[in-house]
Amino acid sequence: MLDFSGFEISSFDCYGTLIDWETGIFSALRPILSTHNKTIPDAVLLETFAELEAAAETEYKPYREVLRSVVRGFGEKFEFSPSEQEQQSLADSIRNWQPFADTVHALRSLKQRCKLAIISNIDDDLFATTAPKLGVEFDFITTAQQARCYKPNLEIFRLAQQRMGVVTGKWLHAGQSIYHDVVPAKSLGIATVWVSRFSPRADAGATKAASAKADAEVTNLQMLADLMSGAG
Repeated sequence: MLDFSGFEISSFDCYGTLIDWETGIFSALRPILSTHNKTIPDAVLLETFAELEAAAETEYKPYREVLRSVVRGFGEKFEFSPSEQEQQSLADSIRNWQPFADTVHALRSLKQRCKLAIISNIDDDLFATTAPKLGVEFDFITTAQQARCYKPNLEIFRLAQQRMGVVTGKWLHAGQSIYHDVVPAKSLGIATVWVSRFSPRADAGATKAASAKADAEVTNLQMLADLMSGAG
């Protein structure tokens, strides 16, 4: 069991952990699929998204371009030709993606306990539309655009640590994705919390499947806030 009293900084993945990105993904992709008379189960949609996103992130390109390629990939896989507007719509929808119900209260509680950071596979301008919804001011924000790479690449974590100026033993990282967050953070010796949000695709959601055991597991952010405050 982790000793949560020793952490000076808690960093978070954003989309999937703090923001309900599966609802956001569905809201953007289902209308496209419906327009082209395609119906696929939720779990298949999430698995397809995960495969296409991971393939597009092997070399750095803006996340808007990653999402455009994801939509094109759906077209190739399910045999339709998405319009230019449809290719852009997934990235455009991010401004409407909402926090999980527990996110804001939990972050405000955590803010009283330690410094907070974001480490996210996102463009700066896209995150700017999300930041006001999170209800706290983060002490550090590191994006894929700034690092010129995507998690699970270790360089984004190394850039974040350089900026935060924290020793590894005082740093806790929490994320919903085993692939993007738990695996790389553990490889660097960072304590990890898996935020195992409910998903139609158990254990992986809209991310590539991976296997690793986090140092702790919670099903929502309030559980982590309680652990950090000593209430859990």
